[in-house]
Amino acid sequence: MKIQVGKFGTMLFARPAGKEAFLALQPLLRGMDDSEEVVVDFSDVAVMTPSWADEFVTPLRSQFQGRVRLLNTENPSVKATLETLKKACRRP
Repeated sequence: MKIQVGKFGTMLFARPAGKEAFLALQPLLRGMDDSEEVVVDFSDVAVMTPSWADEFVTPLRSQFQGRVRLLNTENPSVKATLETLKKACRRP
C-alpha cells in the first residue's frame, strides 16, 4: 500500500493532526495482507514537524514492523524530522 502523505497537507504540524491522519488510515490498513509493504511517500510535503511525525510515522512503524518504506525524504524538513525520530527511538 502506498500512502501519499501530501494528501494530509503540505505543512504537517501538531500532534493532534498527526494522530488524526494516522487514525484516518486505519480502515485501509486493516484490510492489508500480512506480507504487504507500507510505502510512505513524502513527495508533496513542504514542512513536517517531529510532533506530527511521531503521531503518524512512529505508530505505522510499530504496527507494521519491518514493512514500512519511506520515499522522497530528501526535503530538509522531512529529513531532519525523521532523523529526530530515529534518535528519539534509540534513547535508553
